[in-house]
Amino acid sequence: MARRKAGPCFRGDDGLEGYAPVLRLMVERFHGDDERLAAFVEALPSHVAARLKADWWWQAHRGQEPPEGDWAVWLLMAGRGFGKTRAGAEWIRAQAREAADARVALVGGSRDDVVKVMIEGPSGLIRVAAAAGEELEWRSSLGTLAFPGGAKAFVYSAEAAEALRGPEHHFAWADELAKWPEHGADRCWDNLMMGLRLGALPRCVVTTTPKPAPLLKRVMAIEGIATTGGRTADNVHLPDAFVAWVRETYGGTRLGRQELDGELIGEIEGALFTRALLERARVAGGSEIGRVVIGVDPPASESGTCGVVACGVLGDGTLAVLADASVGGASPERWARAVAAAADVWGADRVIAEKNQGGDMVGQVLRQVEPALPVKLVSASRGKVARAEPVAALFEGGRAKLAGCFPELEDELSGLLIGGGYVGPGKSPDRADAMVWAMTALMAAMGREPRLRLLR
Repeated sequence: MARRKAGPCFRGDDGLEGYAPVLRLMVERFHGDDERLAAFVEALPSHVAARLKADWWWQAHRGQEPPEGDWAVWLLMAGRGFGKTRAGAEWIRAQAREAADARVALVGGSRDDVVKVMIEGPSGLIRVAAAAGEELEWRSSLGTLAFPGGAKAFVYSAEAAEALRGPEHHFAWADELAKWPEHGADRCWDNLMMGLRLGALPRCVVTTTPKPAPLLKRVMAIEGIATTGGRTADNVHLPDAFVAWVRETYGGTRLGRQELDGELIGEIEGALFTRALLERARVAGGSEIGRVVIGVDPPASESGTCGVVACGVLGDGTLAVLADASVGGASPERWARAVAAAADVWGADRVIAEKNQGGDMVGQVLRQVEPALPVKLVSASRGKVARAEPVAALFEGGRAKLAGCFPELEDELSGLLIGGGYVGPGKSPDRADAMVWAMTALMAAMGREPRLRLLR
């Protein structure tokens, strides 16, 4: 656990100034040892323990802490339940305590979002302030929130972007930026930034779950932006049963990677395998499996990735990706053992390995590890995308599926472009190429390889 910095707490008006140095020292000392920390807190006088329990600076987990440096925009992009709202509320409250004359903009997709989440929500400003013994004055009719020291916050929404044209602020909190309505999102952001000009260092925190929205991509490209984030599972205060359920239900899917892991997964224009196509192709396990082929794309060097993908024929004749056993940074012996292990686990009928990178040495390495391995070496006479096009046609027609979630393989597939080209991740789609070799072999064995015909 990261070492915590003391926040603006234990001031003289807390009545805890005598305890402050000891508290800071002991809390930092026990971080990472929850049992000893809990015992230490419980042994304190009741009023001191209560104040410490309500304090934020030592409870924040990684990603919730404000970045260091003179940043103007802090982007906290994370999965649901990570604690984005709590972090945003605590940061705004800290600024309000430090600057008595602060004017703060609270901006959401709609006014209702600001009120129900940022102000009145379970982790909103009113609740976090109350936990620290502060009472905020909320005037719903005026859309203003007054802090005890004199700072004041104002409610704005992307639905009424022109309301931000004119007002000036010291600080701002923009929540769920990726979900702001597109028709007003850019104008709202521009008006907010132009009015963020009070004080020596105006700042804005943006808290959002990722989504490939144009405004979020624009904000991420701001020079000097500070970014933190994390996953749903990083929040230790969430019920274990909930975390286990969402992981089992959505883990590895595009939705899960976006909403739980906080990954920004966008659709690449011109992708041969679109994200939507891959999601439609996903099926649950449990089907009978016939012929199985392991596709192998050996690396050009030990620093590369050896693509090792198992594909098979399901009971209804559909082809399916069964497993991604690819290995990176491996010696020839190690990736050969990974191939042999995958063949053993799936009872493979054939191992198809590309020999362009190593010639007959590829077959020799594989047979040295497992002499009985049913290896067939193939040479690539066409580019990777050209070889992948017939396989993509199978997915489009519903005749090829993904029997599970394969995040790294799916990222590579979505980086293959129609007409040729690859835009990542990595320099080469090794996993995708291995899958294509296996699928192609299965298609050929079943007499189902698509053929081009001229229209007459």
